[in-house]
Amino acid sequence: MAERVNGILKDEFYLDQTFTDVDHAKKVAKNAINLYNQIRLHLSLDYKTPNMVYKLSA
Repeated sequence: MAERVNGILKDEFYLDQTFTDVDHAKKVAKNAINLYNQIRLHLSLDYKTPNMVYKLSA
């Protein structure tokens, strides 16, 4: 599963690019994680975000 998520992050959020410095890489990664968990709808979650599913289960 982690390999699949890692591939999605690289492909969809351009995390396979060369970064100018560590701060730039951290900002891009943080943005990608936010998009993945709070904005991007997932087919496997019945078109919900992971954040929505988490809140519904709490």
